[in-house]
Amino acid sequence: MQLHQLTIAEAHRCLKDKEISAVQLTEALLARIAAVDSRIGAYLTVTADQALDQARRADAAIAQGRLAPLTGIPLGIKDVICTQGVRTTCGSRILENFTPPYDACVMARLKAQQAVMTGKLNMDEFAMGSTTEHSAYQVTRNPWDTDRIPGGSSGGSAAAVAADMCIAALGSDTGGSIRQPAAHCGVVGLKPTYGRVSRYGLVAFASSLDQIGPMGKTVADCALLLQAIAGHDPSDATCAPEPVPDYTAALTQGVEGLTIGLYQPHFDHPGLDPQVSAAVLAAVETLKGLGARTVEIDLPHTEYGVAAYYVIAPCEAGSNLARYDGVKYGRREAAGDTLMEMYQSTRSRWLGPEVQRRILLGTYALSAGYYDAYYLKASRVRTLIMRDFQSAFAQCDLIAAPVAPTPATPIGAHLDDPLAMYLMDMYTLPANLAGIPGISLPCGFSTEGLPIGLQLMAAPFAEARLLATGHAFEQATAFHRKRAAI
Repeated sequence: MQLHQLTIAEAHRCLKDKEISAVQLTEALLARIAAVDSRIGAYLTVTADQALDQARRADAAIAQGRLAPLTGIPLGIKDVICTQGVRTTCGSRILENFTPPYDACVMARLKAQQAVMTGKLNMDEFAMGSTTEHSAYQVTRNPWDTDRIPGGSSGGSAAAVAADMCIAALGSDTGGSIRQPAAHCGVVGLKPTYGRVSRYGLVAFASSLDQIGPMGKTVADCALLLQAIAGHDPSDATCAPEPVPDYTAALTQGVEGLTIGLYQPHFDHPGLDPQVSAAVLAAVETLKGLGARTVEIDLPHTEYGVAAYYVIAPCEAGSNLARYDGVKYGRREAAGDTLMEMYQSTRSRWLGPEVQRRILLGTYALSAGYYDAYYLKASRVRTLIMRDFQSAFAQCDLIAAPVAPTPATPIGAHLDDPLAMYLMDMYTLPANLAGIPGISLPCGFSTEGLPIGLQLMAAPFAEARLLATGHAFEQATAFHRKRAAI
């Protein structure tokens, strides 16, 4: 196996046993990026010099006997996470020249372990999209088929992991933006419970929904990354003061005796590709063979999840993005004689069409006379969805569902039909509305050779159970071992 193909666990062992150095590992990943990324477009910024400097410092720490699980491990970072001294664009032209003066909490925690950052990864602008076609800079392509989308909005993160251009990556998930691209690219992606990981330094899209999470080649790698970034942060008032369990130790718990909930309408939906349904149900049968059992559950209000989400998220986006006005920071368009004209020209020119669409939707829904009809009603539906999950988890330990209704679609298929793109998130966004954790696992391939993902969801702060179940599934199958031929 070549160095760029290693998992975190494998690379850690090689570094510990002095079989390789962190510099050698980083050089291998940088060479892989140089060789492959022109065909994929996963990176917006490659931090080669900084990465090699971090690797040299990691080697010095290893020589002194200081080796944390992520020491010397090259990681890619979604470009919505603030990185001190490194450009952070959020995939938007309005932040093209923005260099944060501070690190996000997750970056500080990675640096504390002396991890290596290979660069910043492409994304839909301000995380608004499901295809990574809405980046203002470039389209990211799926390593399994470069004529297909990688999913979004963390498409750059998923594609970089799938194409072995980083050992693992961080993404963010507001309505499925970790799990859906993980499924399309055949990697593992975990959305933690809301509040499990600090959002300090995560550029906000929808503050009550956003969550940072890991993306890796294996469940064990996601466990190691989550272990590093999870835990209370006083800089984020929404970060829960919950103790962080040993996620790696939990991997061996298995699934014996667990109950998996199935909501039949998930599988009867007319938009669900039969190949996806078959792969997900076959994965459930595999888990049953490992000792789990299934039970029918009811999630009646998740039917309204897409409608509620696309009121709540745009409302929060409109509020959060009001700061990009050409005054405080970001780019300014000098055209116009008045302040209002400057606002209008700046936001019209430097914010993309999908971002503008969501700002307009959110502003309308929050306007006088419409707040009660839209935002208040959507918030009440959200509460009903949360209660649905609470009732379901009284009957089961996990819920299994598809991640996306279809395998990765051709690039351009949904550019003229935003509603079709929004419906791609129908299986993932209920977990964001409810604040619960979810994981995407490779569970099969379509007849065209495209990856299919299994989604597992659990009660709040039950990430250890998700990871243990995912790990058991991996040990019983070989889907995660198949790599994109890029």
